[in-house]
Amino acid sequence: MSRQMLAIALAPLLGLFILGIGNGFLSTLITVRLDSAGESATMIGIVSSAYFVGLALGAMFNDRLLLRIGHIRAYGSFASLVAVTVLMQGLVNDPWAWFALRLIGGWATVGVYLVIESWLLTSGEPKSRGRLLALYMISLYAAGVLGQLLLGVVNDMGETAPFIVIGMLASLSVLPMAMIPRVSPLVEHAEPLPPHRLIMLTPTGVVGSLGSGMVVAAAYSLLPLYLQRIGMSVAQVGQMMAVVILGAMLLQYPIGRWSDRHDRQVVLIAISAFCVLISAAMLWLPLSMGLLAALLFLLGGGVFALYPVAVSHAADRAPSGALVRMSQGLLLINAIGSTISPLVISPVMTAAGNDGLFWAFGGLSLLFVMFFAWRRSVRPAPVPVAPFTATTPMSAAGAELVVTEALLQGALEHEYSEDLSDAVLNVAVAEPMVGPPAEDESRVTYYDDDNHVSSTR
Repeated sequence: MSRQMLAIALAPLLGLFILGIGNGFLSTLITVRLDSAGESATMIGIVSSAYFVGLALGAMFNDRLLLRIGHIRAYGSFASLVAVTVLMQGLVNDPWAWFALRLIGGWATVGVYLVIESWLLTSGEPKSRGRLLALYMISLYAAGVLGQLLLGVVNDMGETAPFIVIGMLASLSVLPMAMIPRVSPLVEHAEPLPPHRLIMLTPTGVVGSLGSGMVVAAAYSLLPLYLQRIGMSVAQVGQMMAVVILGAMLLQYPIGRWSDRHDRQVVLIAISAFCVLISAAMLWLPLSMGLLAALLFLLGGGVFALYPVAVSHAADRAPSGALVRMSQGLLLINAIGSTISPLVISPVMTAAGNDGLFWAFGGLSLLFVMFFAWRRSVRPAPVPVAPFTATTPMSAAGAELVVTEALLQGALEHEYSEDLSDAVLNVAVAEPMVGPPAEDESRVTYYDDDNHVSSTR
């Protein structure tokens, strides 16, 4: 990457890293605090779902604000709102007030991601998007790991200290963006494909995106509750959550490369079956600290890889003109899964105890295995049209980062080959050959710009 490109991307990535440190342990902190206050798992799930509702709403509507006021002013507005909502959580201890604050906080947080993703999207040439996305992911995951490790330290400073630290980090993240003497072009507004169109286009991609949202949201919001209830301190909970995110960061690429070399539907079946096995091990094996850390590392790698493989599978089927809109639609479906996850899984924990989390994980993963296996028997997956790209987009603009030049070219070639096959089949059906052609006969088929047969001579 050129020095000019790095200079353009440095400010948004630095702002993301600073804000991500605090945001990385905020979900864990809220779960731990609500559990310490004696709230039920169901109530904790309701509060957690508010954040994901805000993410979904922001992913649909925040781009309109960005179009009106620009990147830097939008970033300052969203980051300031994140800081205010977090600081107010330190002042108010009512769970329903936290529900409202988390809803607003989710809406503002995805606005921050929208600014950063659209800045990266429009700051360079298409051939550099893959590298920009890699830097984006490294910043996001590294901030998450560091934030989880700092949870125990800041929690020991006092009851309100963690909220103050997160608010400070959100405010400080504005500085790199505000001190840049350049404004990137505005992101264009684009609507995702409606759900029924997506389901018809790629049922496997829709279920994979929805399921990924459910299990990842449960990992962020309810796994800390499980860890605290089995006797871990706040610092230990943060360390174990850091292990989960580290597993996601390190295992996503090997799984993705595997999906490039094999049927992605088989990879989705294997990931889901793997999550069933990890859930069973969490339920039935005697867990030491080392074994627990190893299982959580593997669980993080499995559940976080489900979404990018599902999106890659969907992209293999999508026509070239629908790639971005399809990615945006799958992102919103993923957000819907994240929203309903705490509401569905937390009652299971209330009814079945702490182990209810992994009963739910295992049950959902088993359903995914059955669905993906059924879909493969009905319609085998196509050959991958482009290399896997690991991704954790947080907004509709981030979906465009996934649509790399290689993926677009692969989709165009795939679409061309399908049209060509259909055209040849139509010619063969229209003019069946009764016998072998004479030696002096020659037939030349001409195609128009849309790859349709124009004439045959």
